[in-house]
Amino acid sequence: MKWLAGTALALCCSMASAQQIIIEELDGLEDGVTLRQAPIFEEITEEARAVAGTGAILRGLDKLNGQIADVELQNGFSVAFGQLRIDLAECRHPDDNPTGEAYAFLTIYDGPAAGDPLFQGWMIASSPALSAMDHARYDIWVLRCTTSSADGSE
Repeated sequence: MKWLAGTALALCCSMASAQQIIIEELDGLEDGVTLRQAPIFEEITEEARAVAGTGAILRGLDKLNGQIADVELQNGFSVAFGQLRIDLAECRHPDDNPTGEAYAFLTIYDGPAAGDPLFQGWMIASSPALSAMDHARYDIWVLRCTTSSADGSE
């Protein structure tokens, strides 16, 4: 049995040493080949103007019991979601497409009288993971801004 293992080992080693690696130099690539660097970012030809909405619609998930709730919040107000307090400073959206994108500046506290915020910054509706709140139990993200003309509020 030992001679079988030794033969197999010798066979593997001989096959590995029998392989040849051939490196060929490629000729003629410098002649007639033009290398150019592509631009990393295309030039912006059109700017979208962002305007403030009247508030935002947020979605919250309680990961412990799996419940989801949508919350409508006006600019400058707070709302409680579970143990969290969510403050909305402002929600902005593109002037030409109010339902297409939303940027909300949120401050989220762990409890009504908490000191330092868990999250403070802009949340983007189309990319919630880009600027997400990190909490063991709750997830909060922005769905869209509310406007007085589109939603009938105010």
